[in-house]
Amino acid sequence: MLEAVIFDVDGTLAETERDGHRPAFNAAFREFGLDWDWSVPLYGDLLSVTGGKERIRHYIGHFRPDVLDRPDADDLIAALQRAKNRHYAARLRTGAVPPRSGVLRLIRELRQAGTRLAIATTTSPENVEVLLATTLRALPPGTFEVIGAGDVVPAKKPAPDIYAWVLERLKLPAAACLAIEDSANGVRAARAAGLPVLAVTSAYTRDEDFAGRVAVLSDLGEPGKPFDLIAGDAHGRGWVDAELLEYWHETAV
Repeated sequence: MLEAVIFDVDGTLAETERDGHRPAFNAAFREFGLDWDWSVPLYGDLLSVTGGKERIRHYIGHFRPDVLDRPDADDLIAALQRAKNRHYAARLRTGAVPPRSGVLRLIRELRQAGTRLAIATTTSPENVEVLLATTLRALPPGTFEVIGAGDVVPAKKPAPDIYAWVLERLKLPAAACLAIEDSANGVRAARAAGLPVLAVTSAYTRDEDFAGRVAVLSDLGEPGKPFDLIAGDAHGRGWVDAELLEYWHETAV
């Protein structure tokens, strides 16, 4: 029986990577007087590294290696990440990043069905909070029973640690849950933790290899605006609802 659905955040609940985080990183670079600019294609490549601080360090190592020789390199990276989070929050408050198709509807249906909800993400707790307060403000407080985010675990996706952390606090076995992810790293993390996982592609992940997923969709779909089925069996449906998630879960476990 499916008892809980665990959502990723960036790219899954909203198209935050391209339209939220990337412009916020660039704003932080300008604030610090840096001539760095993360274009849409470059940011897509950088997404192979999960975590904001880790992504900045990866970029510096490949494109600005001299910066790592500075005695304040670690402090600079941390300060850039804090500034990015501030710019990201300001951007979300303008309404620039709406929820993805079907997200609010599905979450409401799951709540009504009594399914428990949680979040497992590599983004910071502050970024999750601002997304819930802006883009997802239509959801009531406490919608997500457990929120696993940021540095609560040492190893980020594709490591399974964040899912193990969430499962421990839900007090549920992996087989009682289903994850929804938008990236290959996310799918790998969920599968390594033992969860069946639905892949919903985002702007940056359409061509990734989602090995081990129950299905791959363009989005969660809405009545009158069905999803595109990329791989797997959608049981003849055009939008994801609680019954379709139950079908995938039962098939997987």
